[in-house]
This record gives sequence, structure tokens and C-alpha cells, in this order.
Amino acid sequence: MTEYFTLEQLEEVAAAVRSRTKYNPVIGMILGSGLGALADNIENPDYIPYPNLPNWPISTVIGHSGRLVIGTLEGQTVCVMQGRSHFYEGYTMAQIGLPVRVMHLLGCETVIITNAAGGVNQHFSPGDLMLITDHINMIGMAGQSPLRGPNLETVGPRFVDMMNAYDPALRALALRVGADEGIALQQGVYVSLAGPNFETPADLRFLQRIGADAVGMSTVPEVIVARHSEMRVLGFSGISNKANLDGNTPTTHAEVLEAGKTIAPKLIGVVRGVVRNL
Repeated sequence: MTEYFTLEQLEEVAAAVRSRTKYNPVIGMILGSGLGALADNIENPDYIPYPNLPNWPISTVIGHSGRLVIGTLEGQTVCVMQGRSHFYEGYTMAQIGLPVRVMHLLGCETVIITNAAGGVNQHFSPGDLMLITDHINMIGMAGQSPLRGPNLETVGPRFVDMMNAYDPALRALALRVGADEGIALQQGVYVSLAGPNFETPADLRFLQRIGADAVGMSTVPEVIVARHSEMRVLGFSGISNKANLDGNTPTTHAEVLEAGKTIAPKLIGVVRGVVRNL
């Protein structure tokens, strides 16, 4: 198990990406379960399957295509992860954070991170799009951090400030775009759990009481790595299901993917508007 990567190993991955594309991306994107349709909007893309890149974690979950899509969107050069890997798949936090490290080495200064999440906030409904304002790092509080191991001093500091992890100016831009496009955006706090099991009703009541609005199994490790590299972060949760607080309604992954069909057009509209205005 790879607990951490050296800068030389990360540079090797970045070199492999450069050898397979004509682009120099400035914006990175990570697309969650059922949200991969955004990558279909990339113009003149280069496709790089994850298995073609050294040390790149391979997506094993249905709804994650498992490839990089690099091209242009709204006049900007972007590097899009069509699918991600998760802690519950057996990867270390360092492996989960590797793609963001590589995006930074490729020249990306901004990363847009998306996920499918359960709506803990009872005012949220399946199909809503939530702008992430902050997160609760339950996995990290238990000792799992993508920054564990020797610090990459040329990349970022040993101790990273996570205040305003989700860039306030980018959030304000997303809200303006949503208003202009007639796309309603919820706002709230995302909590990351290890998974792969869905939460019990007692879990969900606890998460609600500590201030979570949406719950998922990803995103936070990627945001931590991005902030360590001083990348600007914009995050979205697609609300795929309503939290089962009463214990009467089971949650399924199929439900998550189905909700993505409603969420994806909203996400595409907002992200395109944000990218156009960067």
C-alpha cells in the first residue's frame, strides 16, 4: 500500500499525461457518481484511461468511467476526471490525492470538485444541486489524511489552514451564474464518511445535529490536497436522495445514479457559466 508519494513519482505521472495530450490545462475538474456527463461537453478532447498512467488509482464503481478528458470548455483548457477513486475501494489517502497533485503539476490553479450526496438537510430534495460552503472531515478526524508522511516542502506547508477551503469568490460567482441561468442552488456543509455502507438513521440524526447538510464518501481528501497546493476550490454536491432519518426508506446506488440524470444538466449549466467567467 502506498502511504505517500515523492515529488519525483508525481512528476512521472504528470509527464505521462503530458505525453498523451496537446493541452496545458489551467482548470481541473473531478466528476462524481452519475455526473460524468459534464465531460461530454469538452471540445476536441484527448482521452487518457487511468490504467495508462503510472500509480493512478483505478475507479471500480459503477458510474465512474475512469479516464481523463482534456480539452477546452468555454474557451478555457480543462483537465477533467471522469470518475474518481474512494477510500472504501482500498486506496490510501495518498492515492486518492494523487490526481489533484498531478493536476497542480500540469498547471491547474483552480479545481472544481463534484459529488453525489445524501440530503441530510430535510429542506433538500433529490435532484437539488448544493454549493459546498464548508465540510466536516470525519475520516480525517479519525487519523486518515492525504498529507500524512513527509511534507512536500516545495508544494505547500506542513500545516495547512483550511479556513475558506471553498473559495468565497468562486462561490459568489457560482451563485451569480445560477441566478442568471435560472438554476436554483442550495448551499450547505458537506460531511465525508468512509463508506461504502450507507448511514443508519442514528448516524444521520447525529450528522444533522453537528451541522451537516449533505453526506457522501469522497471530496474532502481532494480538497485538502488542493489547498495544500494553494489551488482554488469550488465544490458541488448533487443531492441524490433524502436522508433516511426514520429508517423506512432504503438507499441504493441505483437511486444515486438515477438522480444524476436530473442533477447533471444543472451542474453543466453552472460549471460552464463559472468557467466562462474565470
